Amino acid sequence: MLITRSALLVVSTLVLLAIPAASREKKVKRSELPATVQATVTAQSQGATVRGFSEESENGQTYYEAELEIDGRSKDVLIDPQGNVVEIEEEVAADALPASVREGLQTKAAGSKLVKVESLTKQGKLVAYEAQVITKGKKSEIQVGPDGKPLDHRE
Repeated sequence: MLITRSALLVVSTLVLLAIPAASREKKVKRSELPATVQATVTAQSQGATVRGFSEESENGQTYYEAELEIDGRSKDVLIDPQGNVVEIEEEVAADALPASVREGLQTKAAGSKLVKVESLTKQGKLVAYEAQVITKGKKSEIQVGPDGKPLDHRE
């Protein structure tokens, strides 16, 4: 029993140490963004309310995220230091989803409650829809492809 508890403690510690190393995020001010990123934010935030900015480090790469709100819906834009849009997550109303996507998400949710749905665009191409779901009080995310079918890998 002692070995099991010790092993569990070691594994838990390693997991907790690995999470921050894989992805770090800190809030920043607009004035702290590189000029190239600020220019992209200006273009992407037309007609939007800017909610905030963050600097993220993923696998040794630095990115900047602009958190926007347009007509009451969230839009998060991930930008590289050169000002290129890497990824956009944009909230989509359930009734605005293509029928195949709505059905795919409902099938994958399998009785869980769909809370929020976002389109996921990478390098200018719609690659997935993801939904926050609640199952027995716990939040998680599910994804389907642009056609509503299950994905081979997480986007």
